[in-house]
Formats: sequence, C-alpha cells, structure tokens
Amino acid sequence: MTTLTPTPTPEKLAPPGRRRRRERHAAELEARTRAVGARLGAIAAQPTAQVLREYGVDRAGLCQAEVLDRQERYGLNTVARERAPRWYAQLARAYANPFIAVLVFLAAVMYWQDPADPGVVILSVMVAISGLLRFWQEFRSGRAADALKQLVTTTTAVQRRAGRGALTTTVEIPMEQVVPGDLVKLGAGDLIPADLRLVTAKDLMVSQAALSGESLPVAKTDVRDGEENRCTTADPVEAGNLCLMGTSVTSGTATGVVVATGADTYFGSMAGSLVGERPQTNFDTGVRRVSFLLIRFMLVMVPVVFAINGLTKGDWDEAFLFAVAVAVGLTPEMLPMVVSANLARGAVAMAKKKVVVKRLNAIQNLGAMDVLCTDKTGTLTEDRIVLDRYLDVHGTEDSEVLEYGYLNAHFQTGLRNLMDQAVIDRVNEAEEVVVDARFTMVDEIPFDFARRRMSVVLNRNGLSGAAGRPEHVLITKGAVEEVVALCTHLVDRGERVELTDQLRWHVTRTAEDNNRRGLRVLAVATRTMPDPRDTYTVADESGLTLVGFLAFLDPPKADAAAALRGLADNGIAVKVVTGDNELVAARVCADVGIEVGTVVTGPEVDALDDAELSRLAATTTVFAKVNPVQKARIVRALQTRGHTVGFLGDGINDAAALRDADVGISVDTAVDIAKESADIILLEKDLTVLEQGVVQGRTTFGNTIKYIKMTASSNFGNVFSVLVASAFIPFQPMLAIMLLVQNLVYDIAQLATPWDRMDEDYLRKPRNWDAKGIGRFMVTIGPISSVFDIAMFAIMWNVFGANTEANQALFQSGWFIEGLLSQTLIVHMIRTRRIPFLQSRATWPVMVMTLLAVATGLFLPFSPLASTIGFVPVPMSYFPWLIGVLLAYCTLTQLVKGWYVRRFGGWL
Repeated sequence: MTTLTPTPTPEKLAPPGRRRRRERHAAELEARTRAVGARLGAIAAQPTAQVLREYGVDRAGLCQAEVLDRQERYGLNTVARERAPRWYAQLARAYANPFIAVLVFLAAVMYWQDPADPGVVILSVMVAISGLLRFWQEFRSGRAADALKQLVTTTTAVQRRAGRGALTTTVEIPMEQVVPGDLVKLGAGDLIPADLRLVTAKDLMVSQAALSGESLPVAKTDVRDGEENRCTTADPVEAGNLCLMGTSVTSGTATGVVVATGADTYFGSMAGSLVGERPQTNFDTGVRRVSFLLIRFMLVMVPVVFAINGLTKGDWDEAFLFAVAVAVGLTPEMLPMVVSANLARGAVAMAKKKVVVKRLNAIQNLGAMDVLCTDKTGTLTEDRIVLDRYLDVHGTEDSEVLEYGYLNAHFQTGLRNLMDQAVIDRVNEAEEVVVDARFTMVDEIPFDFARRRMSVVLNRNGLSGAAGRPEHVLITKGAVEEVVALCTHLVDRGERVELTDQLRWHVTRTAEDNNRRGLRVLAVATRTMPDPRDTYTVADESGLTLVGFLAFLDPPKADAAAALRGLADNGIAVKVVTGDNELVAARVCADVGIEVGTVVTGPEVDALDDAELSRLAATTTVFAKVNPVQKARIVRALQTRGHTVGFLGDGINDAAALRDADVGISVDTAVDIAKESADIILLEKDLTVLEQGVVQGRTTFGNTIKYIKMTASSNFGNVFSVLVASAFIPFQPMLAIMLLVQNLVYDIAQLATPWDRMDEDYLRKPRNWDAKGIGRFMVTIGPISSVFDIAMFAIMWNVFGANTEANQALFQSGWFIEGLLSQTLIVHMIRTRRIPFLQSRATWPVMVMTLLAVATGLFLPFSPLASTIGFVPVPMSYFPWLIGVLLAYCTLTQLVKGWYVRRFGGWL
C-alpha cells in the first residue's frame, strides 16, 4: 500500500520578522499544496487496478482489522481549522493595547504617590470599560458566527467487510472515520468525504464550485486500464477521475477509493493556512503607529514639564506629581474606550443591515478598503443557470429551436440537469400545455459521457395535422461537436438544406462565437424517422438535421452594475478573482460594467515572481482559472503596493485569501471553513449590503480619528500652555487634581463621539491611519489654544490681580473654566472641515454632552465641591472676557482650518 508521508516544506525561506514569517509561512503552504496536487495528479494518471493494488484494497473493500490499523496510522479524517479562543484568552487579548499599558502604568505611579488619589479609580474604570466593551462584542459576534455554520452531512457510505472472506456490506459511517483505501459509494447530494480516485461511475456530475469557482457541475468518470485512457492533467481539480474533499455530487452514482484523508487531501493542504497567528491588518498597523506617536510625545513633554517645575518651584515632589498629571492629560486616555465604543456601535449598526462582524477591527479595515477582490459566482451573478438565447445556425433568435429544446428536456425520464431545467423554465405554462398536447413520448436514448448527448423520440399527435401512420421525430440535444458530427442537413431560414463543408465551418464558428462570449452552448438536431417503431437505439442518432443552438449562462444580478458603480463612487476598485474560465469571467464582467482589459490566468500568475505579480495585479481587473494558492498571492501582491484589500468569497478555495486579506468577507451560505476565515459575514451575498458596510466602516473610523485629533491637539496645546506658565508664573498654573477633573469632564463628553455623523464628502474616499498626519495636526492646531490660554493668563494676572500665591486659586479657577470650555467647544470646530453649526451640525447626543460639559465647567467653581478641588468663585466681570476669548479662539481656528485644508488637502 502507498505510504502517505507528510509533504515536505521548504527550508528557511526568509529572515526573521513579522512580514518575513508571514511570507515564509505562505511559501511553505504553497509548496505543500503544489506537492499534494502533483501526487494526486500522478494517481489520476495510473490505471485503476494499479491504484487499488497500491492502496492494498480490492473491489470488495477493506476488512475491519485493516480499517483499525489505518485509523491508528493516519488518524481521523479531519483538517486543521481555526477555533475560537477560550473566553479568558479573548478577554486578555482585549486588553493587549499600548495605550492601556500606559494608563495602567500611570495609575500605578499615582497609587504609589497617593493611594487615595481619585485619579487611580478614574483611570482604572476607563481601562476596565474599554477592554470589556471589546471583549463582549467580539465574544458575542463569535457565538453568532458559530450559529451560522450549517453541516451539509456528517456520514458517508463505505463498502466494508467484517473480516477476510466475509460478505461485502455498505455501511454509513461518520466522515472523520474514513481511511485511505476505503471504497466510498456516492450518490446525488453526497458530500465527497476525502480525496477519491473513481473506480466506477455512471452519469456522475460533481459541483466543484467550492474548490474551483466554476458555476456549472463537471462530468466525472472512471478511467479504465490502458495507456490511451489515462488522465494526464497536473491539476487535481481538472482530473476527470478524481473527486476531491469538499466538493459534492449533483447527479449520478459512483464508487471511489480513498487516496488521501485529513491534512493530506488537497483541501487539507490549504487548511493549514487557517491556523496560527493571523496576519497584521491595516487596522493593527495603524493603531500601533498612532499609539507610539502619542506615547513619544508624552515621553518628550513630561520630563520637560517635570524639570521646569522642579527648577522654578523648588518642590520636586510636587513637580513629579504635576508631571504625572500632565502625562495623564497628554495621553488620550479614553482612546481605547472610544475606539471600542465606536467599533461596537458600528457592529450593532451593521447587524441591523444583515452583517455579522466577527472581529471588531474589521469595521475600520472595511472603511479603509480601496481594493475589493471578489469571486463572480453568486456575487456578480445569480448563481443559477438560465437559457440566455436560442439561435438558428446563423446566430439569429429562433423560437423553433426553443421548442425542440423544450421537447427534449421535458420528455426525458432521467435526472434533469441544470440546463434541462433552464430550458423548461424559459417556456411559459400556456405554451407547455399546447406542446404536451401535440406530442407523446415513444422512447429515449439516455445521456452518457462518451456520446455527450441524449435523445427523445416523440409521436406527433393528430392535433398536429399528420395523417396516416404515426410520425415519429427524434430530437437530440448535446455537445456541439458530437451533435454536428451526426448531421447531414441543417435548417436554413425554414428550408432543409444539405450540410456542406462550408456550412459546417459556418455553424461551428457560430457556436464558437457564443463560447467566446462566455456562454455554454448546446446543439439541437432532429430526424423524422422513416420507419416508426416502439424502441430506438444509438444507431438511430444519424442523418440528423441541425436546427440551432441553446446558449446558457449564470446571469448577472440585476443590481450588480449599480452596486459596482456605488463601490467605485466610494473609491473602491473591484477586481474579479475566479476559478471559472476566462471567457465566462470576461463576459460576466463586461455585462456588469467592469472594464475587463487583459484577463490573467492562474498559470500566468505562477510564472511571475512576487515583484512582477505586484506590478501586474495593480493594472489587472480580472483573474481567471486561479487556484487557492494563486488567490492568496494576488491579495498579498496588492497589499505590497499599499492597498487595503478586502476579499469576498464563500468556497474552500477562498479560505487562504480570506485570511490574508485586510478584511475577509464571507456569507452565511458559505462552507464552514470560509466562514471561520472571514472577519465579516454577510447574511445576503449582495454588494449593495457591502457598500453600506463600507460607509459604516468609514463613519466608525472618522469618529475615531475625530476623537484622536481633537483630544491629542487639545492636550498638546494644554501641555504647551503649562510649559509657558511654569516658566514664568511663581505657582502651579493648575493643580494636578484640577487637570484630572478637567480631563475627566472632557472625556465623558467625548463618549458621544461614536454617535456623531460624518460629512458626505468624507465618506466618499477610503480612509486610513496616518500617524504623520496626526502629529502634524497636533503641532499645528494644538498651539492655537495656547495663544488664548496665554491671553487668559494675562487677563487673570493683570485684570483680576491673580498674580500672587495668595490669589493662585482664582488664577487656576479662571484658567480651568476657559480651558475646559475651549476644549469642549472646539470639538465642533474640529469635527468638520466645514463651518460648524451652519454647514455641518453634530448629532443631538454630541450637542447634549457638549452642553453638559460646559455647564459642569461653569458650575464647579461655585459648587460645594469647589474647596475640595481647590476652586474659588470667579467674579461676574470674568465672563465677558471669557466670551471674547472663546469667540476669538473659534474664529482663528476656522481661519487656520481653511489654510490647513488648502495646504495639506485634508482635515480629518
């Protein structure tokens, strides 16, 4: 028996590093899949008897002792699959964030300084809520995704014996108990449990859409002993005598010997890409860069504040406490919580639109996506076969061709295939009644794969006007080459004429023209039988008259073109990556308005190195006849050019690409392994639903960036003001507790940010993390507030006499109010590139929280808590000055905003 040894993987392929490890892992999996494919190709080329001999089995099947031995040797027939982590692992991962680490560190320092410090509790609550929000949403979504998994079948029929010499019986066993050498019995509706080499087959049609992407079932047959009949394809999916795990039988029966199980199957070789560490996505990279940018600002500014305060005030303990408070003030401590709240709210909004979000980060990736790779079947097309046209020999529509095609499909007694049903569906009910009345079934010559055609013989009833003896007409439908070869005449504009060599070339070209348009073409021919009788044979399929052609396709969805235009309007380029042939792919893409250009096929992809493929992928719209390894390579090639890539797929062959993409998108009807690999699951396979998800993703990301830019620039401005004040004022410009309270009130007000809206012009383009842009925004917009903070310092110092340590509480109270109100009101200036309130208004939750924050800031110096925090009431004459400062601040900010947009081409 053939020993199934693990497929060798390459040696070290690249230096260490996250990207290198990912590339090395991908290369190893590609090599493994190719090796498995080559081994299966070799098996397909062997005679049946040799295959059975090598696997140590005869046509009676394995005995129980052999089964037990092989189960011990090869293990269960299962493949690697990604499993949801335990709840406690998910909870721990929810807190794996650099900002959370900073907040925990700051809380620890504050606790060390003063265990009773309320700031410790504030920071701890922020950290706890942030992690719990993320954990609960992902945990709940994971459970919802698990509930979507539908098992097609769990058992399979195998031929076994109790012992040597015992009678053969067919038993149903769980799929995971199948072993190499088992003889599996297949029938319509069965899922192929392992990789099989066919031993016998009758009219077998197998759906390979999950592996190849082809919408039509393909014919499979056993290959008899003998050189001339051997299958020589190197691609196991193309082999006519192999049935691969994960595909299914649509019609016919067969028996096959198991040649590979579990990880050694073609499917199993691909499943290895679905376990282990997931690739870093656009979101992960963006958050990390922004986090470390803000942490770097903190690491620079805090020591400077500490040094200046210690040197100028002489109290190093107080300077340290103040520096810690500044660190808290400079850190957007609500960032993890606001990001989690934003993503969670986005997931809830998308759930209402029939989209299940398994991984929250995918929402932002969906908004940042600028390239969508998608299969065509079921996404651009309806995933069903229809009769598109019925043509005479010149390619002109002819209802007589439809009538004869209908008669052939309607009267056959065998199992109708998808094209037979498409012909029947095309004829309306009234016409069916008339046709049924005119003809009666006499006999049929069933379809077989050698002839590639089937015929029915019908009697024309008296209603048709025939007189005398019965008139029998034979109607044949099948593959063009086979049917045309049997024809001696054709119907030309109603006249029966001889089929000359010139006309034969002409009708062949008509069929080929339709093939080139991506249509599946069948020929229809007839013969009026000279001697009517009760039975007919294959020999009667001669001297036929060609009537015309039936052309079929999987039609484009009615809304596909509009959905593609919507994605294009949102700045997303769509690339079709399909396992179907190039002619069909080009036809469908053209029908839905995609600029096809040059179609690149799988073998062409294999001939390119990564750099060449990256350049080609950037300019290619349609990839056809691509296998799972090639799909994943195309995704990675696009990512190397800086694109955020989404992949929409539902088959086994899509799983690796779904995992490698920045956002993997599948549907609830997909195979389990595709749903496990996906980040987002659509409950409807509809690009319109996806477009809505993209807009929601951009809204979520926009609100996150809004918070980061507002808070980071405001905090930077505050710290800059503190630096100036510390250098020239003989007391602390604001107590540490005041800074914490100010930040707390401001941050609570920002909890409404996830409920804000984004301007329409912002939603039209993919949006991405830009750490450099955030840094530029901070140092450009932040100091504007410092200008007016310093103006308020001067007012408090000179106008209100708050220029001694005895009056420092008045100074601090005045700056607290101005700082909090300016920080809160400027939210409305920064949230839009337009003029706030007039051209763009925030949602009511944001407006309410703004008013509450302003009211809190005005109330605290006059409240019973004032003395506890260190406030004193400010005089009424302070408020006209405050209004003037705030109006000037808003005006200057709006002017700088206009300059910034013109200078850098964007705002948020």
